[in-house]
Amino acid sequence: MATKGNGPTDPQEFINYVSQETSKMLENFSGKGAEDMFSQFTKSWTELATRSLQDPTLWMRAIADYQTAQFNLWRNLLTGNTTEAPVAEPERGDRRFQAEEWSTNPIYDYIKQSYLLSSKMLTQMAESANLSDQDQNKLEFYTRQFIDAMSPTNFAATNPEVLQQALDTKGQSLLDGMKNLLADFEKGRISMTDESAFTLGENLATTEGSVIFQNDVIQLIHYKPEGEQVYTRPTLIIPPSINKFYILDLQPHNSFVKYCVEQGQNTFLVSWRNPTSEQSNLSWDDLVSEGIFEAVRVTKEVSGSDKINTVSWCVGGTLTATALAVMAKRKDTSIASATFLTTLTDFSDPGDLCVFIDDYQVKQLEQKVSQAGFLNGRELATSFNMLRSNDLIWSYVVNNYLKGQTPPPFDILYWNSDSTNLPAAMYTYYINKMYLENKLVEPNALEICGEKIDLGEIKIPCYFLSTIEDHIAPWKATFKATETFGSEIEFVLGASGHVAGVINPASKNRRNYWVKGEQGQGADHWFETSEKVEGSWWPNWAEWVRRRAGKKVDAPKTLGSKENKPIEAAPGSYVKVRID
Repeated sequence: MATKGNGPTDPQEFINYVSQETSKMLENFSGKGAEDMFSQFTKSWTELATRSLQDPTLWMRAIADYQTAQFNLWRNLLTGNTTEAPVAEPERGDRRFQAEEWSTNPIYDYIKQSYLLSSKMLTQMAESANLSDQDQNKLEFYTRQFIDAMSPTNFAATNPEVLQQALDTKGQSLLDGMKNLLADFEKGRISMTDESAFTLGENLATTEGSVIFQNDVIQLIHYKPEGEQVYTRPTLIIPPSINKFYILDLQPHNSFVKYCVEQGQNTFLVSWRNPTSEQSNLSWDDLVSEGIFEAVRVTKEVSGSDKINTVSWCVGGTLTATALAVMAKRKDTSIASATFLTTLTDFSDPGDLCVFIDDYQVKQLEQKVSQAGFLNGRELATSFNMLRSNDLIWSYVVNNYLKGQTPPPFDILYWNSDSTNLPAAMYTYYINKMYLENKLVEPNALEICGEKIDLGEIKIPCYFLSTIEDHIAPWKATFKATETFGSEIEFVLGASGHVAGVINPASKNRRNYWVKGEQGQGADHWFETSEKVEGSWWPNWAEWVRRRAGKKVDAPKTLGSKENKPIEAAPGSYVKVRID
C-alpha cells in the first residue's frame, strides 16, 4: 500500500484502510452482530465517500487525531491516571452516559470514551467529504444513524445499568424485556408509551362537540361553546392529513381546541379520513375540494357568517395555502384570515427530511405506494423517528427490551404512535410537486381544482408561527412565505420544535417566542431585529385573531344546523381508525 506520512495516498486504499481500522475499533465493544451491521453500512458509506477523496488530507488528519487520542486513553487506563481531564466527553444534553459507572469504573469509562472518539472520527470524515449537497446530507445523516446504533449503551454486555438491573432482579428484567420485544413484534413498532392508559374520547380528544358533516375525505366537528357569546366569524382548524387531529386536543390542560373555545371562538375542526387502498385515487385536488372547501362551506352555513378564520398546521397549512390561492383566482372571499403553524410553502430547504428525498428514493417508494394504494403510516413514522434516533428509537430499545421497563403514559407519544396512511395519488403529487420540484412558489406552475395558482395573489392577513428547533419545517424556510405571499404577514417564532413548540399551553406560560422583526431583508435580519417575549405564543395569537373575529353574538344553543345535524359525538369515528 503506497503511503505518505501516516496514511495511504490512493483514495480507494485509503477507504479500505479507514473501513478496517474503524471496524476494529467497533469490535472492541460491539461484537459480531455490530460487525455485520458495519459491513452493510460501509457498503453505501464508501460508495459516497470514495467520490469525495480528491484530497484525503482532512481524513488523514482525523485518523491521526484519533490514533493520538486513543494512545492517551490507553495510557490513562493502564496507568490508572484519573487526575487528567477525560480524552473524550459526551456532548451537552447526551443522556446516554449519565450512570456513574460510565465515569467511575475504568473499563466502562474506556468503552465510553473509545466510542466517543470513534464517533468523532467518523463524523469528521463524513463532514470533510466533498460531495453535492444532497449526497453530503445523506452521508452525514447515515453516518449519524450508524454511530447512534453502535452506542455501547445499546448492548446488554456493555451497558452497566442493564447488567446491574439484571443482577438486582435475578434476571427478571431480561425476561420482561423479551416479553416487551415479542409484544412489539406483534404490533410492528416500538412502544413509546403505555398505550393502555389512553382512550380517545375518554381522556384524549375530550373537548365537547359533534360531527356535523362527513364525506369520503373528512368529518367536520363543531365544538360546543363554553360561554354565552361567541365571535361572529368562526374558527376552522385544518390539521395535517399526515397525522391525526387530536395533537391539537390532547387533554384539557394542553388542548389548543379547548383554548379556542375558551376564547369565545365558534370552533370547527377537520378530521381527515385514514385512507386504505380503496381511497388510493384521492388526490391533492380532492383534499382541497372535498376537504377544505366543503369544510369552509359547512362552517359558513352553520355559523351564518359569510367569512371565517382558519388555523392550519404543517401539511394542513400547505393544503390551505393552495386552497387560498384557488379562492383568490375565483374571487372567493370566504376566508378572512389564515393562521399557519410550522408550515412550508417554499420547499427549497426541507430540513432533515432531505435525506429521504431524491429522484431515486422517491421513484422507489412510488412503486411501492402505487402497488399498496397508500403510503403506510408506519413507514412514515419510522422516517420521522430516525431524525431523532437516540430519543425516539434507541432510548426505548434500551429501556423496553434491555431493562424490561414499561414506558410511562405520555399523551404526545401516544399520538406519535397512532399513525395515518396517505393515499397514493396525493402522496405522489405532494412529494414530487412540492419537495422535488418546489413548484408551489412558482406563479402559475401548479393547477389546483382547475385554477392556475399564484401564492402572490393571497391578500388576506396571515399569522405564521414557526419554531426555532423545527427539523421538519425549518423556520428560515417557512419565513420565505413573507416574500411570496401577497398579504400582510405576522411572523412569530416560537421556542422548541415542530410539536412541542406548537403545543405550548398558555396556562403553563413556558418557553418564549420572538415577534416584531423587520421583514424584507431575510430571516436572519428578522431575528436580529425581533423582540423576545417570555411565555406561550397562544395569547399573542388569540389577540391577533380576536381583531379579525367580528363582534360578539349569542352562542348557538345547539350544534350543527337543520342542513347539517349532529351525526355522532366528537372526536368522531374517522380519528379512531388505527392501522395496527
